[in-house]
Amino acid sequence: MADATNVGAGPTSSGTPTRENDLRERPIGELVKDLSAQTSTLVRQEIALARAEVQEKGKLAGKGAGMLGGAAAAALLALGALSAALITLIDDAMPTWVAALIVMVLWAIVAGVLAKAGQNALKRATPPAPQTVETVKEDIQWAKNPTGSAPR
Repeated sequence: MADATNVGAGPTSSGTPTRENDLRERPIGELVKDLSAQTSTLVRQEIALARAEVQEKGKLAGKGAGMLGGAAAAALLALGALSAALITLIDDAMPTWVAALIVMVLWAIVAGVLAKAGQNALKRATPPAPQTVETVKEDIQWAKNPTGSAPR
């Protein structure tokens, strides 16, 4: 059998044909069959690689989400302490229940503004990946007609 340095270089000095000459001798149907098998293998390997990459990214995202959850809990405790401080500050000028009501109304206004901003951000984010959807449609169209351009 020819070594890798002789592939495509014609017959070796011993007269044995190289791999390139062997491929030229094979029927087209056999070559197409091999190409199809190799393409299927390549696609399976690419999918497996993508799956592994997504799993790795998912693990990192999970750790990040856990840390954000901890940060949210700490921020909630801080807001509770801030609320208590505001109530005691206002308590000198009015009854405690009025001071607590004022602080609660302030937090309700903050929550409403944040909710509206979040709602608007979600509206802008949908659909989640329109460019990707269009690209996949183009890929499917190209796969149906690989020799010409996809119809627009």
